[in-house]
Amino acid sequence: MARRAAGGAPLSARAAAASPLPRRPPFPAPSCPLLLLLFLGAARIDALEIQRRFPSPTPTNNFALDGAAGTVYLAAVNRLYQLSGANLSLEAEAAVGPVADSPLCHAPQLPQASCEHPRRLTDNYNKILQLDPGQGLVVVCGSIYQGFCQLRRRGNISAVAVHFPPAAPPAQPVTVFPSMLNVAANHPNASTVGLVLPPAAGTGGSRLLVGATYTGYGSAFFPRNSSLEDHRFENTPEISIRSLDARGDLAKLFTFDLNPSDDNILKIKQSAKEQHKLGFVRAFLHPPDPQPGAQTYAYLALNSEARAGDKESQARSLLARICLPRGAGGDAKKLTESYIQLGLQCAGGAGRGDLYSRLVSVFPARERLFAVFERPQGALAARTAPAALCAFRFADVQAAIRAARNACFVDPAPDVVAVLDSVVQGTGPACERKLNIQLQPEQLDCGAAHLQHPLSILQPLKASPMFRAPGLSSVAVASVGNYTVVFLGTVSGRLLKINLNESMQVVSRRVVTVAYGEPVHHIMQFDPADPGYLYLMTSHQMARVKVAACAMHATCRDCVGAADAYCGWCALETRCTLQQDCANSSQPHFWTSASEGPGHCPTMTVLPAKIDVHQEYPGMILQISGSLPSLSGMEMACDYGNNIHTVARVPGPAYGHQIAYCNLLPRDQFPPFLPHQDHVTVEMFLRVNGQNIVRASFTIYDCSLGQCFWPCFWCIQQHACVSNQSRCEASSNPMNPQDCPQILPAALAPVPTGSSQSVPVHLANAAFFQGTALECSFGQEEIFEAVWVNESAVRCNQVVLHTTQKSQVFPLSLQLKGQPARFLDSPDPVTVEVYNCAMGSPDCSQCLGREDLGHQCVWSDGCRLRGTLQPLPGTCPAPEIRAIEPLSGPLDGGTLLTIRGRNLGRRFSDVAHSVWIGSVACEPLADRYTVSEEIVCATGPAPGAFSDVVTVNASKEGRSRERFSYVLPLVHALEPTMGPKAGGTRITIQGSDLHVGSELQVLVNGTEPCTELVRTDTSIACTVPGGALPASVPVCVRFERRGCVHGNLTFWYMRNPVITAIRPRRSHVSGGRTITVAGERFHMVQNVSMAVHHIGREPTLCKVLNSTLITCPSPGALSNASAPVDFFLNGRAYADEAAVAEELLDPEEAQRGSRFRLDYLPDPQFSTAKREKWIKHHPGEPLTLVIHKEQDSLGLESHEYRVKIGQVSCDIQIVSERVIHCSVNESLGTAEGQLPITIQVGNFNQTIATLQLGGSETAIIVSIVICSILLLLSVVALFVFCTKSRRAERYWQKTLLQMEEMESQIREEIRKGFAELQTDMTDLTKELNRSQGIPFLEYKHFVTRTFFPKCSSLYEERYVLPSQTLNSQGSSTVPETHPLLGEWKIPESCRPNMEEGISLFSSLLNNKHFLIVFVHALEQQKDFAVRDRCSLASLLTIALHGKLEYYTGIMKELLVDLIDASAAKNPKLMLRRTESVVEKMLTNWMSICMYSCLRETVGEPFFLLLCAIKQQINKGSIDAITGKARYTLNEEWLLRENIEAKPRNLNVSFQGCGMDSLSVRAMDTDTLTQVKEKILEAFCKNVPYSQWPRAEDVDLEWFASSTQSYVLRDLDDTSVVEDGRKKLNTLAHYKIPEGASLVLPTDELTEPKKSHRQSHRKKVLPEIYLTRLLSTKGTLQKFLDDLFKAILSIREDKPPLAVKYFFDFLEEQAEKRGISDPDTLHIWKTNSLPLRFWVNILKNPQFVFDIDKTDHIDACLSVIAQAFIDACSISDLQLGKDSPTNKLLYAKEIPEYRKIVQRYYKQIHDMTPLSEQEMNAHLAEESRKYQNEFNTNVAMAEIYKYAKRYRTQIVAALEANPTARRTQLQHKFEQVVALMEDNIYECYSEA
Repeated sequence: MARRAAGGAPLSARAAAASPLPRRPPFPAPSCPLLLLLFLGAARIDALEIQRRFPSPTPTNNFALDGAAGTVYLAAVNRLYQLSGANLSLEAEAAVGPVADSPLCHAPQLPQASCEHPRRLTDNYNKILQLDPGQGLVVVCGSIYQGFCQLRRRGNISAVAVHFPPAAPPAQPVTVFPSMLNVAANHPNASTVGLVLPPAAGTGGSRLLVGATYTGYGSAFFPRNSSLEDHRFENTPEISIRSLDARGDLAKLFTFDLNPSDDNILKIKQSAKEQHKLGFVRAFLHPPDPQPGAQTYAYLALNSEARAGDKESQARSLLARICLPRGAGGDAKKLTESYIQLGLQCAGGAGRGDLYSRLVSVFPARERLFAVFERPQGALAARTAPAALCAFRFADVQAAIRAARNACFVDPAPDVVAVLDSVVQGTGPACERKLNIQLQPEQLDCGAAHLQHPLSILQPLKASPMFRAPGLSSVAVASVGNYTVVFLGTVSGRLLKINLNESMQVVSRRVVTVAYGEPVHHIMQFDPADPGYLYLMTSHQMARVKVAACAMHATCRDCVGAADAYCGWCALETRCTLQQDCANSSQPHFWTSASEGPGHCPTMTVLPAKIDVHQEYPGMILQISGSLPSLSGMEMACDYGNNIHTVARVPGPAYGHQIAYCNLLPRDQFPPFLPHQDHVTVEMFLRVNGQNIVRASFTIYDCSLGQCFWPCFWCIQQHACVSNQSRCEASSNPMNPQDCPQILPAALAPVPTGSSQSVPVHLANAAFFQGTALECSFGQEEIFEAVWVNESAVRCNQVVLHTTQKSQVFPLSLQLKGQPARFLDSPDPVTVEVYNCAMGSPDCSQCLGREDLGHQCVWSDGCRLRGTLQPLPGTCPAPEIRAIEPLSGPLDGGTLLTIRGRNLGRRFSDVAHSVWIGSVACEPLADRYTVSEEIVCATGPAPGAFSDVVTVNASKEGRSRERFSYVLPLVHALEPTMGPKAGGTRITIQGSDLHVGSELQVLVNGTEPCTELVRTDTSIACTVPGGALPASVPVCVRFERRGCVHGNLTFWYMRNPVITAIRPRRSHVSGGRTITVAGERFHMVQNVSMAVHHIGREPTLCKVLNSTLITCPSPGALSNASAPVDFFLNGRAYADEAAVAEELLDPEEAQRGSRFRLDYLPDPQFSTAKREKWIKHHPGEPLTLVIHKEQDSLGLESHEYRVKIGQVSCDIQIVSERVIHCSVNESLGTAEGQLPITIQVGNFNQTIATLQLGGSETAIIVSIVICSILLLLSVVALFVFCTKSRRAERYWQKTLLQMEEMESQIREEIRKGFAELQTDMTDLTKELNRSQGIPFLEYKHFVTRTFFPKCSSLYEERYVLPSQTLNSQGSSTVPETHPLLGEWKIPESCRPNMEEGISLFSSLLNNKHFLIVFVHALEQQKDFAVRDRCSLASLLTIALHGKLEYYTGIMKELLVDLIDASAAKNPKLMLRRTESVVEKMLTNWMSICMYSCLRETVGEPFFLLLCAIKQQINKGSIDAITGKARYTLNEEWLLRENIEAKPRNLNVSFQGCGMDSLSVRAMDTDTLTQVKEKILEAFCKNVPYSQWPRAEDVDLEWFASSTQSYVLRDLDDTSVVEDGRKKLNTLAHYKIPEGASLVLPTDELTEPKKSHRQSHRKKVLPEIYLTRLLSTKGTLQKFLDDLFKAILSIREDKPPLAVKYFFDFLEEQAEKRGISDPDTLHIWKTNSLPLRFWVNILKNPQFVFDIDKTDHIDACLSVIAQAFIDACSISDLQLGKDSPTNKLLYAKEIPEYRKIVQRYYKQIHDMTPLSEQEMNAHLAEESRKYQNEFNTNVAMAEIYKYAKRYRTQIVAALEANPTARRTQLQHKFEQVVALMEDNIYECYSEA
């Protein structure tokens, strides 16, 4: 289908001028589909649903649909996008601009082209985007390079399918002409349309029909300069058909040739260009899918624009037709032969005479061409230009064309048709009659070569508007059933849907806002694969709209009554659907369409409709009508709700009206009757195939509960309502309410309180009832005896009623005695009034005035009840007037004068004509008279101004103390005299005596009141109402609703102010950014406010600058989002008049939408250049600050920043995107010493640092002294260094000689030692039980030991390793405990509050903003030590262990802050130590993520290395006191003595660890404790160390013979004494022979011995002993290599996901900060994984295994860890003779290890990157595996202790953070403190 390139503005030059909105600034194009997530939410309004959106950062131009592939191609300025059709997700994109170009230059693809004009960077506006499915191409033409076209690949828009001109020279060089390149218009606002045509006969490929507006010399698009060069006239005709055969000869691509001699073009003559300015709207084929052999036409819809400067000239809408070949490969005609054009006229009828002359959009339906026209109103008003929809029949177009050709060639008629003489390719000036030629139908349709051409029909085709609305911009039409559905886009970004009936009358309409303020492109298309969706384009968006949202209609009447052609009622599914969504909808009665009307909706009636609860019913009859299929054979039931069903059935097939039978629900399941109700309504549904399809209701009633309303009868004898009259024996039961026994209404005299009275009651119809015992009831507990007087009267005897009120009414009723619930009817209630004279009558007049009420009261020192013998009451004192109001009134009278006082008459008649103002009467008002207290009277007219007292004469005269004045109010002037017709203008009327009277009115235009009146003596202020039209209206000031005060006041209603744009359109969430509002007529605006919908805080007040500008501070917002903005001008909400105009919108929709939106972004963030918090400055010196600003999208300008140092402003000099420079020119006061540096943007304030002031002289002196000292120290250090270097060099040479001599000895020792160790380790690995032999710690113990090592643990005192006791098997049973693994030990009395507090605190910690502020706040405290930071990090890890995804996100954000801080200093030092919370968090995170790798891959080689080290140490002598050994890796633990030791194999028996006896190898130099340790190790090697017995708890017994045994101890009576000290006993001391038998019994009573750690041996340092280090190293080398290989290898089945994820994160951060040094990245990786995790594990095997790590093993592991660290380092080791042996020992292997490390890092880098979702899934799995392992409440409580300690600082940090302040996190934190503050320490002390 054809589509037109919109050029620069998204629609056309018209649309560009139409929209007063500023164009969006360009921003970077999205590089991934993530941006789409912002626009994927569906927006549903009424009958339309926006399913998907795709935002374009640059203005959109064109789109094309590929229905077969389900793809949408979108072209925007400089960009091409390929989107998936279903969800508009991005599949591919390509950049096509901007490029260096000039409209005066040929395209650079022209080889011979040269240009002297400068080329400038030019945006590329797409002009043609057409799909050529046959060749697999997408034709893309833009505005650059004179309208150059590309052929891109279908299915991959980013790839060019055919390079033209060819990039590489082919066999035959292709000659390129400008006409082959100049295809489309080369100006953004010049129109172009394109259409791919099927191939003609003799051609191999498609053809391209192009219509392009002329942009050459003489046009408005030609550059205004002195050049006369025009590359457009010769090379770019207005209409052309070009070759598109990409598979054939490329020399003909884009040429006009049909054959070598004919040009296939239509070009306007140069002289006629001014009169024929063609603007193209659309090109399309019709019919789109012709029958084989049928004629197909290509149509061009265009405008011949009005001539500039000619007021009489109007645009003409034209439709041009070109014939295409019949069928595939048919002969093609020359374009001009078949070209014919006719005018289209859309004009109003019925006398309106309005003409819509300019074509905006067209859509070809099967029989009609629907078109939108507008009536141009000039550029400024084009946005609201009146528009109309018209439709033209294609049959009428065909008839007009045939008639025109007949009138040209057969029967000439000059007024019907003419030859286009303005075309270069025309054949002649006029039509000629062709004699003896019979025109065939094909010639009448398409012309011929021998006939004049091209033709223009002179009389336009006319149509009347079927719909009018302002600002219509596009149209699309679909035929659905009997309806025609028209979709109309508007320039304001809305989509209107109207349904037309068969007579083309509008029956319904709906509207949805697609993108407010963004014009809808003039072409809309239905999805070729699913016509239920419509694609449309606005200036910056592509949208997929569902044509109907049927599901919003819940009932059949709503669905069908909506008159939506797409929607209908699916009867058996009871839902509103599209027809294709309803099963069996093609069969009758299954789907009810809108055309059938609500009368066809299914309904049901139940018989009987009223059911007596006491009567049995066999069943119910259901009468079903409406559109329902036959229910025969379907599964049916009656559904009463609450899962109650009964069987239903139908007698047989039927349609329309059907009968069904249904069993009544069981009696025991009847719903209960509500209190005081005699019936209940039951709703039931007919259930078909499990779906309730229609409902009805019936009533169940009970006569005994009600008033005989239902089919019930009143039984007089039983005095009850019954359902069966036969059960009542009385013969004359009443048949209607008038016949019932009842009380007759009667007026009863008031009764004084406490008196005894007899009250008569008259009855009717009570003859049968006479004699029945009755009682008189006067309410609760007021029951008196009733005595029958006769058959029609009873008397209530001795009635005594009391009241404490002035008067109280008691209801009177008769009830059957003994049956209080049975009353006689009382249709008109009978009441008795009881009064109390003592209450409510404070003065004489009020007391005596009660006589009119029937109260017998008398005044005697108060109001009392009058006795029977007392005289009638006398007179009262004279009236007392206490106040009158108002004190003045107009001469015309009518003032309502209020008089207040006492004794102002007993009754109204006393004062009716007794109020006077001097001689002028004041007439009291009866309805406002209050006895004795208040009179309101209306003053009469006065002859002139005067003043007098007010008198009241009620038998006696009373006078007022104040005087009432008659005055004459006057008005002089009104200000302002004009205002907008919307109203709201506050006017002030000046005058005199304007405060008089009781009522004032100001009327505008005679009837409309001016509101909010405020008046003084000289002025009246009020708010003017809205006016209908701009006009002058009178203003009337009226007192007391009398005549207007003379003054001739007038007020002018003017046209409303108009807001055209706001800028900027972005604000930070704190608000306060100055928003400039542009528009017109602001001089009439007195006050303005600005409000933001949904997320906005309080509205802000604006300032009017002049008649066209207003400035408003942006309101603060609750979150980062885009929200609509409202303006209130003079208190009235601003409404865009265009949006409410005519028939386009409902008023509700107009109010719902807001034209302007404000995008809220996070507050800007600033810091000093080096992120320091303290800046030193010396007073008197110049100060210049460099402030770093974080990247944001606010686009702040320099004047929006305010920088202050204390109270002194810092003058801003340079502002860039990231840096602000400011300087202070005045001196800063030194009184305070410290001044805050604050930067302000709007309402946002941030203190970025503190300026510290100091003395300059002192600093200079101190600097000189320091420099001198440093210089002296440097000289001394240099001298010492040189001396030591020479000495060290000599020593090193000597050492090298010794090392060479010892090399052979070392080799031999290593070979021997390695063989022995291999034998021992082979035996060990054979004996190891693989399932339980490696004593891995459980995960929870691994975590607690890793997170809380004793050296820095918060739980150093709590981490208990209980003293072990042996069970009967000799093993320890008590494991080590940790508070995080046990119960939360707090008293039960404290538990509820603390658990609630901990729960609330947990939710706070799970708030990202709170946690980050919390951590930063604590780290800023000086007394928050490293120990505390590590503890906090580990506690947070435990608390958030179940949410590792969240924990990872927090860690990353904190790491970003750490990286920023490190990048500003020395980035290579980052993560080197654990000095912050996040560094410890990273250690813990690595420990969690690497645990499985540690256990499954590294654990076994690591454990074997430990065993090998221990075996090697035990092979030689070990000093029992110092622990030094013959064989070691650490020089400090080397036994520097040559002690001969011989091995002893001992046969040992021991009842423990699962074995009875073993042969144990020991050395004869071993002490007895060392022997016991070796024995225990041999027996318990498959048992965790925590379960071993301790050596001091067991004895060693030697059986020298069968009868003689000795207990062997380290010290006993036989011990040798040397130098006054005893030597420890050894095997050699006891002379234990080889193969001796020993027994190890347990001895729980043995006390541990104390040892002295000092050695008394002489220390010698012979170098020979260092060779033992090499011997041990060589022996252990294989095990160390295996360990390093396990650590630095990647298993394919279990790659290290966490390492990959974190290394990618580091690389991303480095790239963001421009850190390209590979060494820095290598150091970061090393510090985060090897140094932070593996080294920690290597040095602390007790974290992983349940083993005994001796000090000696720890020293050896330190050497290995050092070797591992050196292997991961990138710096070369500078080793010398003074280098420690720890580094020298493995210096040779380090280079090889280093290669392994680098290979490992590369393998990690080459792994497939992990998405956030994959990593989150992995982390969630890790959390799940170890859930509930730790008591998080304990961790929370410990974290809270830190929160409590630094409570003030945390609250301050939260209040300073805008996000935290907005979400009130500080208040939630205070709630936590309030819950826990009174409990935690008390409870913990109790615990």
